Order: sequence, then structure tokens, then C-alpha cells
Amino acid sequence: MKKGYYKDHACEETFTCDVCGREIVPDGASSDHRNHCPYCLSSKHLDIEPGDREADCGGVMEPIGVWVRKNGEWALIHRCKICGALSSNRIAADDNPMKLMSIAMKPIANPPFPLERIEDMARMMDEEGKLGLD
Repeated sequence: MKKGYYKDHACEETFTCDVCGREIVPDGASSDHRNHCPYCLSSKHLDIEPGDREADCGGVMEPIGVWVRKNGEWALIHRCKICGALSSNRIAADDNPMKLMSIAMKPIANPPFPLERIEDMARMMDEEGKLGLD
């Protein structure tokens, strides 16, 4: 396959997930570019730019977060376990919804402050006019 082939062509290959071991088929993604496992949401570090297959790393891309694009579409944030590279990938139609929600809720479930202080913090911010509750 020539360099950069997947930039312009659909990826119709079946692959085995390096994390959960399931066989992944291109069908069901509602996209021509299946790039992560729909079960565990992990990927493999293959690209520097989408579809170029120029990454030499080959490490597991761990799903670490989600974000919402301007059009409302969700995307996964992956981080390579070997080199630390970050990437963003559209979610697929058949992605595990419970796994997606678990990743999305992680910052809410583990805030950088004690939850028992949230009322005090909100009251303090309101007194300083930072909440705009007027």
C-alpha cells in the first residue's frame, strides 16, 4: 500500500484490537474510516496526520476523554501509552455508549477538589460575584 493511501481511501480492513482482543470489522461504524475498537474504544498509533500511516510508534492509543465539536458531534481523545501523542477521532455509530459515558463523566466523578467543599466554594464564588447569580 502506498504512503498516505488511507487519506483518500476507505479503510475496509478487519483488525484485532490490541487491548480487548476482539475482531473488529469495518461495518457498523457509519464511516469509511474505522480507527478504534467499538468495544473498549482503544486504537493503535499508526498516523501522524489522519490516514498517513507514518507513525513509527505502534503503541496503544488509550481513550482518555471526549469533546464535542462545533456541530455537536462527539470525538474521542486518545493518548499513546508509549510516546504520549494525542489525537482526536470521531466516535463511531456502534461505539459502546456506556464506555463513552464513563469516559465523559470521569472528570465529574473525580474533581480536583473535595466534593464536600462544593457548597462552600459556590457560596464563596457567589459572594465574589464570579457565579453571576444576580
